[in-house]
Amino acid sequence: MGKAIKDTIHANGIDIGIYTLDFENEFISLTDIARYKSDDPTAVI
Repeated sequence: MGKAIKDTIHANGIDIGIYTLDFENEFISLTDIARYKSDDPTAVI
């Protein structure tokens, strides 16, 4: 398995991490999205 590559998108003033290994399957950080709604992301997820 290759090294994970991280990129960031910016949406509504929030930075959201995107991770990929093969540029075909990408994963987004739900924790980053949860921070948009609350300072305590565990309360949202």
